[in-house]
Amino acid sequence: MRSALRAEDDDKFVAIDIETGDYELDEDDYAAVTRLRKSCPSADVWLGRVGQPATYRMRRGR
Repeated sequence: MRSALRAEDDDKFVAIDIETGDYELDEDDYAAVTRLRKSCPSADVWLGRVGQPATYRMRRGR
């Protein structure tokens, strides 16, 4: 997957249909998933962030 992406895609969300391999990229997670579901309504979606080890980071509140 990484070879299909460009350096300017870093930090964007990538929504991937795990069955077909179809994917959508966007700076907004909801937009990426919504576009993928328009083309693949029954998609089983895996969501990641390009160039990052985790999609989200949670910090402890004070």
